[in-house]
Amino acid sequence: MSHFAVVAPTYPSHFSALQALGLALVERGHQVTFMQQHGVAGWLDDPGIGFVGLGPQARGEADVAQALRLAGRTGNPWHLYRLIRQMADNSTLLCEHLPDALRKHQVDALICDQMAPAGALIAEALHLPSVSVACALPVNREAGIPLPVVPFAAGTDARTLRLQAGSERVHDGLMTPLSKVLMRACRHHGLAPRGQLHAFLSPLLQLSQMPVGLDFPRQHWPAHAHALGPLRRTTREAPGTWPISAERPLVFASLGTLQGHRFDLFERIASACQHLEVQLLLAHCGGLDAQQQARLHARGATFVTDFAPQQWAVRRADVVISHGGLNTVLDAAVAGTPQLVLPIAFDQPGVAARVEHHRFGLRLPHRASRARIAQALNELLQAPAGRFRSLAEDSAALDGAQRGAQLIEQALASGRALLNEEATCASI
Repeated sequence: MSHFAVVAPTYPSHFSALQALGLALVERGHQVTFMQQHGVAGWLDDPGIGFVGLGPQARGEADVAQALRLAGRTGNPWHLYRLIRQMADNSTLLCEHLPDALRKHQVDALICDQMAPAGALIAEALHLPSVSVACALPVNREAGIPLPVVPFAAGTDARTLRLQAGSERVHDGLMTPLSKVLMRACRHHGLAPRGQLHAFLSPLLQLSQMPVGLDFPRQHWPAHAHALGPLRRTTREAPGTWPISAERPLVFASLGTLQGHRFDLFERIASACQHLEVQLLLAHCGGLDAQQQARLHARGATFVTDFAPQQWAVRRADVVISHGGLNTVLDAAVAGTPQLVLPIAFDQPGVAARVEHHRFGLRLPHRASRARIAQALNELLQAPAGRFRSLAEDSAALDGAQRGAQLIEQALASGRALLNEEATCASI
């Protein structure tokens, strides 16, 4: 049995995906402990997963609450700068407190989210094996593959390569506060100096939720990187109980946990559905109050709720509208349901570009008018069979969490990079 420490950024969706992977390891007899500042423990809802809080408790709870507020409002440049500063501060805390916690709890290996590079840095400093996991779009860089945060298509023509180089310069400049923290920690621990996310990916094993069938075609994917598909828990999901009519199409709309407060966008979606006379099941993930929910009903939303059983909802719907969060897009793609993606922040523009590239649906800017949303919805609803693809053709039967746990065991047992051809299961 091995003891794994999981280091994830302070976002619920990342915790959810990595908890599914952690539970698959627990089922195999291992011990799994998340390590992060206080304020995130409530996101772990299974007693089989441990948690160690790092740093002062009061500060941690305040920092996490602030990070969630900032993450939901990145359209403001000042909020974006503060969010990057918060990421840098969190990395400083991890670099200061992780080493003692890992020694005290006798951790054998780390599972590090790509968005939490401090975990991989400390693992390297302590000579502990680590595994990198991309819960969002992979940050692995490659000529012709745009950064996750930009809406560009892939390509190797001169114009695309210029766009890629320019966007990387802007991105790396914005991320300077985080880079300085990582560079300083590298110098402190005697490691090769580096400060960008992709410079801290594991040389042993890299895992990704992004299936090959949804990513842009890559020519230089690392040989020890494995595309798993969705990291989900295996518990059976109960169906929704809303009185949905079989006589009219159903649209399911969700903007995720961090963006569920965007009433104006929900209002335009509801109005578009009313114009088309289709049913709308709208899940705001706790972001709206009772008065706002009532206003959405008046605007045309058929059912308004905080949470809906998502995998059921995307299967039941005729169209899924989302912000381009990878979890929702993966669920809809596996279900074979056409999507309308309205990206807002983070890697959502990159996810939307991939949805359009692979014909899983359409994308619009999140400020699109009611008329444009209605037009796109109508196009999706009226599309002939076969126009929009289904990822189910490629990966519906795969259990990403179980396969990921198996690959982690193999890599740890061998102590060397686990190449694709060495895995017992073929890549997606």
